[in-house]
Amino acid sequence: MSNSEHAPRPVAQPLHRQLRDLMMARIDAGEWSPGTYLPPETRLAEEYGVAVGTLRKALLDMAAEGVVVRRQGKGTVVASHDSDAVLFRFFNLRRPDGSTLRPESRVLSRARVRGSAEDTAALGLADGAELVCITRVREAEGAPILYEHILLDAARFSALETQPEILPNTLYQLYQLDMGATVHRAQEALRAVQAKGECARELGVAEGAPLLHIRRVALDYGGAPIELRVSWVNTQSLQYETGV
Repeated sequence: MSNSEHAPRPVAQPLHRQLRDLMMARIDAGEWSPGTYLPPETRLAEEYGVAVGTLRKALLDMAAEGVVVRRQGKGTVVASHDSDAVLFRFFNLRRPDGSTLRPESRVLSRARVRGSAEDTAALGLADGAELVCITRVREAEGAPILYEHILLDAARFSALETQPEILPNTLYQLYQLDMGATVHRAQEALRAVQAKGECARELGVAEGAPLLHIRRVALDYGGAPIELRVSWVNTQSLQYETGV
């Protein structure tokens, strides 16, 4: 396939934002996979028929969003999730003094379930679609702080019902490396709820105790949903911080 077939020249304004979208689409399609270097700037600029300065503005936007990493003297590489980067980018719970936590995960169950209308809609699936549900507890310094359900499209993530045998602490890295699904950003909704049932038991709190309920949809580069995560958090000794 020729370069022109890969890279139609953007025509709308602002040009660098259109160029950013075109390159993001190629990353999302797997043409440039995580950890690989993009072609040299001069070649990319020629391929798209734009000035090198315009291309650099597009790359700077992508770097600011965490999609690529610009390495002095080496070029621009597609960002890879590592466990620490993923944890501290998407885990917004902190101690009262603002210091970070390193939670460890304990999986309670993995099962295929029939999704509710609300859950399947959040994942962009048909009503009643099957989901893989991972239920786990996250602990900090040996104490349970969070109970959660992780819901995924069973047609795409069926392997996670059984494999890997031991799930990693940070699943987003697994999605990217093993399943070609990169979480780029997330949308969250928070509200106060009361502890009930298994959630209360696993968190070691009384029925009716106040918890923070977080409903998070993880999205890929193109804004398509990858994962729905529903969490119940005991914030007695924690706080939720945005913009961290």
